[in-house]
Amino acid sequence: MQDEIARQILAELSRLARAVESLSPSGPGPVDVTEADCFVWEASVGSLAPITSPNRIDIELIKGVDHVRDILIDNTDRFAKGLPANNVLLWGARGMGKSSLVKSVHAALSSQADLEAPFKLVEIHREDINSLPLLMALLRPVAARFIVFCDDLSFDHDDTAYKSLKAALDGGIEGRPDNVLLYATSNRRHLLPRDMMENERSTAINPSEAVEEKVSLSDRFGLWLGFHKCSQDDYLAMIEGYAAHFGLKIDPAELRSQALEWSTTRGARSGRVAWQFIQDLAGRLGQRT
Repeated sequence: MQDEIARQILAELSRLARAVESLSPSGPGPVDVTEADCFVWEASVGSLAPITSPNRIDIELIKGVDHVRDILIDNTDRFAKGLPANNVLLWGARGMGKSSLVKSVHAALSSQADLEAPFKLVEIHREDINSLPLLMALLRPVAARFIVFCDDLSFDHDDTAYKSLKAALDGGIEGRPDNVLLYATSNRRHLLPRDMMENERSTAINPSEAVEEKVSLSDRFGLWLGFHKCSQDDYLAMIEGYAAHFGLKIDPAELRSQALEWSTTRGARSGRVAWQFIQDLAGRLGQRT
């Protein structure tokens, strides 16, 4: 009698175990790289969301950063063709086209006919950096090459997410997948606020080693590309390039005068300020961009 009850209990437990297993998540599914050229990493569900109409501009419209543009194109082109290349940190003045350049370079190179494998761009949000190792594991077996892009990357006090980034760049026993590079933009060259670094240095027993662990994060990017505030000539070149591209009907002298007045009221000159002026001008002219 007791043996029969025991068998019934075991059978019921087995049934419950199977039911629980059927309800548990099976983990990220395979990546379908044919869905789009660009994806966004959705860490909450562990999958890539295809972006069929990415927000990017023609690379010819990005002015005033010719030197860093050419370096980024060369590095990205080598990676897309299966050759060695570096992770890239694009840092410096805000509004100078750092994130726009990454997206535009990918757009310009992903359509090349001589690529041996698909070339894709995956954006990961700053708040999802802790899930970067999972994303790397998901992309590792895929027959494609990926730029994993994080815009406006920085770390604040008591933020430990940088450890996941360090491991993904070139740490850990597996290392970074050969088919993945990481590009990041930031206003800070070392990705950390200056006061945080100075505070740690002033209170440490060995000041020279106090911030070494955190500063070494930016050292793991093989390329540092600096973006600086643009000159008036560069700013006007951006304006004129946009106006010509969109066919805005305005006298060149009037265009320059209004553009300079706009930058004066904003107290800045940058690619973002130039784009905002063009949007305002096009609206006043009743034209579309």
